[in-house]
Amino acid sequence: MSYQDQYLQSITNKEEFWRARANEIDWIQAPTKILSETKPHFYEWFQDGITNMSYLCLTKHINEGRGDQIALIYDSPVTQTTNTFTYFELEKLVSKFAGALQNLGINQGDTVIIYMPMVPEAIVSMLACAHIGAIHSVVFGGFAPHELALRINDANPKVVITASFGIEGNKKINYKPMVDRAIEEANFKPPHTILFQREDKIELNENEYDFYTLLDQSKEINFTPVKSTHPLYILYTSGTTGKPKGIVRDTGGYATALKYSMKSIYNINQGDVFWAASDVGWVVGHSYIVYGPLIQGCTTVLYEGKPVGTPDAGAFWRMIEQYQVKTLFTAPTALRAIKKEDHDGLLLQQYNLSCLQSIFLAGERCDPATLNWIEDLIQKPIIDHWWQTESGWPMLAIPMGIEIKPIKLGSAGFPMCGYDIQIFDEEGVMKEKNSEGNVVIKLPLPPGCLPTLWKNDDRYEKEYLSTYEGYYLTGDGGYTDEDGYFFIMGRIDDVINVSGHRLSTGEMEEIVASYNAIAECAVVGIKDALRGQRPIAFVVLKDGVQKSKTEIEEDIIALIRDKIGAIAFLKNVYIVQRLPKTRSGKILRKTIRSIVDHVPHSVPSTIEDLSSLDEINALFSI
Repeated sequence: MSYQDQYLQSITNKEEFWRARANEIDWIQAPTKILSETKPHFYEWFQDGITNMSYLCLTKHINEGRGDQIALIYDSPVTQTTNTFTYFELEKLVSKFAGALQNLGINQGDTVIIYMPMVPEAIVSMLACAHIGAIHSVVFGGFAPHELALRINDANPKVVITASFGIEGNKKINYKPMVDRAIEEANFKPPHTILFQREDKIELNENEYDFYTLLDQSKEINFTPVKSTHPLYILYTSGTTGKPKGIVRDTGGYATALKYSMKSIYNINQGDVFWAASDVGWVVGHSYIVYGPLIQGCTTVLYEGKPVGTPDAGAFWRMIEQYQVKTLFTAPTALRAIKKEDHDGLLLQQYNLSCLQSIFLAGERCDPATLNWIEDLIQKPIIDHWWQTESGWPMLAIPMGIEIKPIKLGSAGFPMCGYDIQIFDEEGVMKEKNSEGNVVIKLPLPPGCLPTLWKNDDRYEKEYLSTYEGYYLTGDGGYTDEDGYFFIMGRIDDVINVSGHRLSTGEMEEIVASYNAIAECAVVGIKDALRGQRPIAFVVLKDGVQKSKTEIEEDIIALIRDKIGAIAFLKNVYIVQRLPKTRSGKILRKTIRSIVDHVPHSVPSTIEDLSSLDEINALFSI
């Protein structure tokens, strides 16, 4: 079937289309109820199906006689370590660690927080949770203790699994003290902590356990069958309020969607090597380092390093040649870093990339200059596709496994099967071609997408479903052209995307405002050549403040680093006399952003004081 035929079937006959896709995975009990509406606007896929994600990722392949195939390649230039795990070896580790968790009283439905670097033990922990039906929540290793505490309070985990340290470039980040601070700050106190000790041994307190001691003391256990609708994991993403939103992912729908996407979108078959150069703390790491490739019977790559500096800007090309990677999935940030260090591709000339079929980009929109550069350099298809933590798998792409369509610069491609994507104006009227509006998706969303937020149906409905009746609001703006290609232009809310991390400006403003010299502040996301976006802060000082501008800037930057982490990348604080606002008191963040980015804009008629804009214009005049 052509892409168009498949897509139309997925929209006009959803149940028939997804029943056929569900038949491609193994069920302990095959579903008869394909799509169920549990209450208005809330849906479940394969409601009466029973399966287990660990079984689909590991045991199934062993049962089919492929236990000796390499399941996982671990490559860590920061520790000069490499290792491989067959499906048989990985399954043994997972089933033993699942037994260790069960020995601590963790069972189906319990929650577990994983705060780990890019090490095999992180993947073992995720799959071990799935093995017994526990619900994991991976928090990006290195997130500030305050952010971890917020997630502990929301998830109420029975155990936190962490490591002694992570490595960012050439810098060691000690995780254990950060976890201790987070638990101290949190209202909920996890009963247990499990620590993977990397080198120096840390003395453990009561209810703290060594990862491998627990593993060695436990026995392999069988997987626990769970309902298709059973939550596999919670993954937190920033909201405009600053309070993290727990995106819930089901089991059976997610497995079905990932299995379908591996072939249809990425053109990856059983036995191929797939590398998502991401982190297990992100949705890309969940979907395309761990679950998607293993469901498909691939070899997946776990890379603990950077695109540059570990040791140089040829690191990605070395990985591709060494492990015969067929498809690379990375972020535009990585390519911009490589471009900055090795613009002429001299390091690339040392490697043979004949095994590489394509590179997929996501996390933020890739600027045309970078996309042109990498395409010219490697002479392979570069697909800048689009999806979200909420969707769990791509919404827009070029479906390389169905039909290879021409790539348009700046476009994220076409809607993937199951996604009825449209562009609306503020009133809910469909926009004309080449006219920008809000990107929305008609309900129901396809399998794999979030069914709701963790213990918060009301917030899910309010933030995603209330703007347009019967539609999911993506929070992004964009347009379609006359050929049906979609162009995603960026967020319509106050969440900014720093190197793929979605961070709340509202939360940052709350932290900045807590500084004792600040009367008022605004944080906006501006364009950044390397990271896509970065935050800058505008502050109005209290009367009588004696501190210097430099001292205030350094203090605020340190405060954001402590509360959110270095990933926020706040580097500039501007002191102004007043902030531009509407008469109703709304800060004109979009106008500020346009001034800083030198984007043409009109001044809202509701502005309270034009002189406030003059001050910002003067700061950023060319």
